[in-house]
Amino acid sequence: MADKKSLGLLALAGVEPYVESKNEEYMSDEQYDHFRKILEAWRNQLREEVDRTMSHMQDEAANFPDPVDRASQEEEFALELRTRDRERKLIKKIEKTLTLIKSGDFGFCKTCGIEIGIRRLEARPTADQCIDCKTLSEIKEKQLGG
Repeated sequence: MADKKSLGLLALAGVEPYVESKNEEYMSDEQYDHFRKILEAWRNQLREEVDRTMSHMQDEAANFPDPVDRASQEEEFALELRTRDRERKLIKKIEKTLTLIKSGDFGFCKTCGIEIGIRRLEARPTADQCIDCKTLSEIKEKQLGG
């Protein structure tokens, strides 16, 4: 079996793509439960990674007499710390999204208010904009940044 890192979020959470029943209201309790499972499984996986890295870094911390070995180890640690920092930010974003689920505000674009859509949310559960608003914000960002 593939290791958990290579699995998609749906497989990681042990769920199938959501199938809406006829006339089902958007963001019903069943849909909220579906996304809660996905987000909690993702958050747990990231927390395990953070814990694994911390213990790995503690185990690997050695005082190398050779400056080249020491520099290599420091570079490796720096890369791992950057990765973990990104993961911590993602955990915060996941927790913010779980709060939106609790408050009943999940699944709607924060810019225009329309439904984001089940498939987009399954692909990117922390999405807070519909695809059109996200595309427009990325174009504006490129114009301002570039």
